[in-house]
Amino acid sequence: MSQSTSPSSASTLATVNFGQRSISLEQVVSVAKGAPVKLNETAQYQEYIQKGARFIDSLLSEEGVVYGVTTGYGDSCTVTVGLDLVHELPLHLSRFHGCGLGDIFSPMQSRAIMACRLNSLAVGKSGVTYELLQRIELLLNLDITPVIPEEGSVGASGDLTPLSYLAAVLIGERDVIYQGKRRPTKEVYAELNIVPLTLRPKEGLALMNGTAVMTALACLAYDRAQYLARLSSRITAMASLTLKGNSNHFDDILFDAKPHPGQNQIATWIREDLNHHTHPRNSDRLQDRYSIRCAPHIIGVLQDALPFMRQFIETELNSANDNPIVDGEGEHILHGGHFYGGHIAFVMDSMKNTVANLADLIDRQMALVMDPKFNNGLPANLSASVGARQAINHGFKAVQIGVSAWTAEALKNTMPASVFSRSTECHNQDKVSMGTIAARDCMRVLQLTEQVAAAALLAMTQGIHLRIAQSELAQDSLTPSLAKTVTQVSEDFELLTEDRPLEAVLRQTVEKIQLGQWEVC
Repeated sequence: MSQSTSPSSASTLATVNFGQRSISLEQVVSVAKGAPVKLNETAQYQEYIQKGARFIDSLLSEEGVVYGVTTGYGDSCTVTVGLDLVHELPLHLSRFHGCGLGDIFSPMQSRAIMACRLNSLAVGKSGVTYELLQRIELLLNLDITPVIPEEGSVGASGDLTPLSYLAAVLIGERDVIYQGKRRPTKEVYAELNIVPLTLRPKEGLALMNGTAVMTALACLAYDRAQYLARLSSRITAMASLTLKGNSNHFDDILFDAKPHPGQNQIATWIREDLNHHTHPRNSDRLQDRYSIRCAPHIIGVLQDALPFMRQFIETELNSANDNPIVDGEGEHILHGGHFYGGHIAFVMDSMKNTVANLADLIDRQMALVMDPKFNNGLPANLSASVGARQAINHGFKAVQIGVSAWTAEALKNTMPASVFSRSTECHNQDKVSMGTIAARDCMRVLQLTEQVAAAALLAMTQGIHLRIAQSELAQDSLTPSLAKTVTQVSEDFELLTEDRPLEAVLRQTVEKIQLGQWEVC
């Protein structure tokens, strides 16, 4: 399970406002980390929301037939539900979808899911009441998060099964995480004097029939991928120094000839880390291996893809994505397929490819610095052991094996999930997005790549210290940016002279990557 960090103290994070405004993916990440939320309280906005709910009521009394209110769901839409059972239907929808399996989403991820669902419903095209929006607001501000299993969504008709766990919590059922403990919802409600909601017609469907889970994961994934692009650039600069590489490979004149903006941003970051400002007339050292020379071209694919990924994610985030859409002002019920998560699926399938390529890049850099045939005079496996004890010390040998294992697993997970559509629900849902599976795959690839990056931070810091010890690199020649990273890593990691277990420091380094604590700007 990815990023299991508990939400940060809400007091340090700005309040995120919902209702008749767009929010950014960064704001979803902020809510996930504990930021308080505030729903639009104006009378005009409340009336706008209530119009949709009243329109459902008027249709019910005037015509007696509303999909998902007086009918079954999906393939069962031809099944008529008696008016005496209408108010029980949302309850049954939430209950029969309570079949999720697998690990559970972390509290941070659940908060992101709640924020995405609140924002979609706050668009005002779902026929829900203002009271329902207020209840999600309350739970977020009390930091009460549903226990949501990760597995069970095919990404159309939205994230039905995982979102049923949010719906269930609103009505006082299943479990929540509160104050760090898993507890029955009804017990927490009783303790806090919270009265469970009774879902009105259409509200169960509106809560569950959308893309909030995959979109929430996409917001969190984007934040981590963006940071990894910057961190991978820093690691590449450190690898170049460790290998006594050729900084001319990142020259600005060179990159003016191939003007992909993201790629050139990566080259600029590496160039600045290496303090490369002069242009060679005819470089005496011609070509480093591709994992150094082509690093901007590899990392740059992700960097150049981030703008379109943001556009896809934020459009989905700020959309009404359930079915049917309720136009309360114009009084229309519009049946469609806005629950289909194709855009998020594409972003997540694309992102996991570009991120896994970062793992592959760094794995190759690690292989170079470990091998005396390629590392330009450094000891095998970057061991700092000297004298007779060199024979029994192995440096980063096992870590490099681990890096290859993590990289292989990351690459294995790049198979696009969106091409594995399965026909389900009696062929009503006969073409589905698999967006949530793609998002979960992406989170796993991010985790593995962060592990690779953590190992490289330790190894390249060791390599730079070895160059300094061998008088091949002056400490004061490091740029301030690189010196800061080396100092930060060295505060946690003592030079590896004698073999010792590195699991604890690797885990600590991964956690700092996930929290964005390494200063890479």
